[in-house]
Amino acid sequence: MNKKFIIVFAALFFMTAAFSQAIKSDDRITLPLDSFTTKISLQAKPQIIDARSGEEFAFNHINNALNFNLQSQGYNGFVQLLNKSWPVFIYAINTGRSTALAKDLKSKGFAEVYDLEGGIANWIGSGQSYYTSVKRALSLAEYKNIIASNKTVLVDIGSRYCPACKKAKPVLDSIRDENPGKIKIVEIDLEESPQLIAELETVNVFPYLILYKQGEVTFKKGGLNGLKHDIDAALVKTK
Repeated sequence: MNKKFIIVFAALFFMTAAFSQAIKSDDRITLPLDSFTTKISLQAKPQIIDARSGEEFAFNHINNALNFNLQSQGYNGFVQLLNKSWPVFIYAINTGRSTALAKDLKSKGFAEVYDLEGGIANWIGSGQSYYTSVKRALSLAEYKNIIASNKTVLVDIGSRYCPACKKAKPVLDSIRDENPGKIKIVEIDLEESPQLIAELETVNVFPYLILYKQGEVTFKKGGLNGLKHDIDAALVKTK
């Protein structure tokens, strides 16, 4: 057998083995929103779990979702309410709590466990139906008025329970300090204005930043990585 062929074959073998092992070692399947919703639509009574805290759940959640996570009192009792032969759909804010729960359910014998990429931000931000206890929030008309009334507006969309959102606050403070009187920063929380987030139809993760210049969107970014650098660069372009 050709020596070169043997080397290539061996390399492919080990790459395939490593890939298979990686799949086996990951007990969850994180799905994009479209796949997540499609799979839910195929279930007569989908098993949906909100892995956030009770406080977060009380503000808003996916319709008919159960609320528990690994830290919940009576956790095993909640698990027993689920059917192991049916798919389980899990979400949180980011994938920390939902990933941990998904892995534990897989270890308990659940065959299909799906974790929503982008969590509740992705669900509500795409305009999917949800429950909310919020009675009065910033309306889309009020939002548009703020944008129209200011030359440069940076909108920060997130949640008071989101760790990444909290880390974004000092970044925004520094941007405000570096641009005194030149930029208006508007903070929108899921717990106060979920309907507005849904109506914007652009948010898919928290934090989510939108920069407006004279009423026009000039920059959008989801997530924390490179936030300061990207916003500074966007501000330079808008001058």
